[in-house]
Amino acid sequence: MHKLPLKLAAVALAAVLALQAQAQALGSSQAHAPALAQIDLTPTQAGRIHADKDPAAIQALPKDFKLVVPGTLTVAITAAVPPSSTYATDAKTIVGSDADHAHQLAEALGLKLNLVAVAWPDWPLGLASGKYDAVISNVGVTEERKLKFDFSTYRLGLHGFFVRNDSPIRSIQEPKDIAGLKIITGSGTIQERILLEWNKLNAAAGRKPAELLYFDDLATAKIALESGRADAHFNPYGPLAYLAARDGKTRVVGTVNAGWPLKADVAVATRKGSGLAAALTVATNTLIRNGKYVQTLARWGVAEEAVAQSETNPPGLPKF
Repeated sequence: MHKLPLKLAAVALAAVLALQAQAQALGSSQAHAPALAQIDLTPTQAGRIHADKDPAAIQALPKDFKLVVPGTLTVAITAAVPPSSTYATDAKTIVGSDADHAHQLAEALGLKLNLVAVAWPDWPLGLASGKYDAVISNVGVTEERKLKFDFSTYRLGLHGFFVRNDSPIRSIQEPKDIAGLKIITGSGTIQERILLEWNKLNAAAGRKPAELLYFDDLATAKIALESGRADAHFNPYGPLAYLAARDGKTRVVGTVNAGWPLKADVAVATRKGSGLAAALTVATNTLIRNGKYVQTLARWGVAEEAVAQSETNPPGLPKF
């Protein structure tokens, strides 16, 4: 029988209780789904919410800070899937909630913005070598990454359980809810780690483990769920919520923080010791206070991912 370390087990128990408390909020989460289907993927982005110059954020920039290109904030971003980042209908302009956040940070600092499309595995070397000033690309805060980079949080790391509309499953909020189910997830990911830990907790309680299913791409996974080969799909919330709203064939039945049983936020990554992270945190908190931050997330249908406050280098996810 597998036993979690005592300290981690206590944290896990607290996390289970917290997940139970989230169940009542799920209806609010589902209410945002229709907005996702209507998101604007045009290159002009007429509905983008703009930020004003933020004197406090500008003052927080170190006087000796040097931008990659003077007068321009150069930000690396991965154009993956909506609603966080994708290519617009012109197949070249990057749009999404992450792109909007990059635009707002540049505006707050009184700078132009240059978005640079990168493959996700390439961002650490590119940032460390000075190719760009920051990375806004669904990067989670971890203690290991904090050794090399600074972080300014701007989104919750949220994963979602999605099922077919005709599924009898109404809620997945804690380990016992996945017992005996066939669940799609990503191999080698944080979300797989969560499911494996839940399986261990279920085994210790005498419950059946969930069977984890892996597919090469989101399209194949989508077909597997909709055809009944899987009971649920557990991966990052935003893309799955977008598919649910666009196609109307699936629905969300639960969300879990990516750091379970701890907390893991998504952050802007910057070079270690550059001082830029502190200025970005000030700018983000101004956007939170004036309402433009949550309005931007709501524009992309992911208001559930809002943080109450941006932090510089908060505790990150440890190695497990």
